[in-house]
Amino acid sequence: MRKIQEILRLKHEAGLSNRAIARACSISKETVKEYLAKATEAGLGWPLGEELSEEALESLLYPPLIQVGGRRRVPDWAEVHQELKKERCDPAAFVAGIQGGRV
Repeated sequence: MRKIQEILRLKHEAGLSNRAIARACSISKETVKEYLAKATEAGLGWPLGEELSEEALESLLYPPLIQVGGRRRVPDWAEVHQELKKERCDPAAFVAGIQGGRV
């Protein structure tokens, strides 16, 4: 959370570009962009305020997963497996199709 606080400070207080922030924090530009988007989505700006703890900041940026009946929903793995099997392509058949002009 301290890195996110630093990113927000550098963006709003120092007015740095995402590239400059990425270099200063040793992270990618995409990570900076992601953190700033999460902060905007959560309605956060700068300064954060001293009353905002790291735990509160984390819960604003990363809200808990939706739970059903007090439990996290788990995918039906058998159904997932069946769907993945449908999407598979036999490489030999694909190549034969290309060579035969069918694809």
